[in-house]
Amino acid sequence: MFERTDRILVAVKDLDQATENYQALLAAVVIDERESPLLGAKRRILQLGRSQVELCQAVAEGPIQQHVAQFGEGLFCGGVSVADMNACRETLKQSGIKFQEEDGRLYPEKADMFGLALAISEEQAQPVERYSGPVDYLYEITQVLDTRWQTVADHYRDKLKLDEENFVGITFARFGYEGVLLRFHPDRLDRIELSEAHDVAFPMGRFVKKRGDALYMCYIETNNLADIIARLEARGQKYTRRTTTPVEQDGLWVHPAALNGVLLGVSRTTLAWGWSGKPELILPLETGIAS
Repeated sequence: MFERTDRILVAVKDLDQATENYQALLAAVVIDERESPLLGAKRRILQLGRSQVELCQAVAEGPIQQHVAQFGEGLFCGGVSVADMNACRETLKQSGIKFQEEDGRLYPEKADMFGLALAISEEQAQPVERYSGPVDYLYEITQVLDTRWQTVADHYRDKLKLDEENFVGITFARFGYEGVLLRFHPDRLDRIELSEAHDVAFPMGRFVKKRGDALYMCYIETNNLADIIARLEARGQKYTRRTTTPVEQDGLWVHPAALNGVLLGVSRTTLAWGWSGKPELILPLETGIAS
C-alpha cells in the first residue's frame, strides 16, 4: 500500500532555532507553514532533498505539547505516501485501524500500530523535485520493539497490505538487535525497519526498556557525505562514523542532540542496498553519484 517514506515530523520547543539548525546542518529549505489543530501545533515544512521535515511547535494542548513534556524534543512521527488516499482509508477501516484525518492526511492510532506514529499523505502526481544540498532523500523510518518483530511484521503485512516478497531480514550485532526491513517496492529503499532490541548494553535496548515499542530514528541517503561532515564539525556537533577508514566515506549517525532530538542515520548513495537485499546495486565510491 505504501509508496515512499516521504517525511518526518519533529516536535520542537522553538521553531526558529530548529529551522536554523536544520538549515545549517542539512541545507534544508523552508517551503511552507501551517497550523494543525489536531496536533495543537504550528508546522513549518522544510524541503530536504526530495523529502520533507516538518518542525512542529506546540501552540495549544495536544500531542506535540505532550511529547515535548514527556520526552523532550525529538522524532514525533514518520511519514509515508500512498498512491490512492481513498483506497488507503478503506484499507485502514477494513483492517480495524482507527485513524484521525486533517489537511488531507491520515494519522493511524498508535495503539493499533504497536506504537508506530505515522502520517500518511497522498503521493504527488509529478515527481518531487530534488532541492539542492547534500541530502538526496529520506528512505527509512525505524521502529524499535520489545514485541517480537515477527508479530509486528505479520500485523503490518496483513493490516497495511504490504508485500512480504519485499521484506529483508536483518541482524546487527554492532547495535544488539535483529528484525526486518519492510520495503515497499523491490527496486527502492523506502521502508519501515523493525528492530527488536532487548540488551541494555546497547542504546537501542535501553531505549526499548524505557519506551517499549516506539519510533526510534530515521535514515537519509547523501551524494555528498563530506559536506554533511563539514557542516557538523563546523558547529561542533557529535556524530558516530560507520567505518574506521582514514576518511569516512560510507556513512555516519548524527547524535540526537545535534538535530533537536532526532537520531539520524546517513549513508552514501546506494550503500544501503548492502543490507537491503541487493548488494549488487552498490556503486563503487568513484562512481557513486546521486540518481
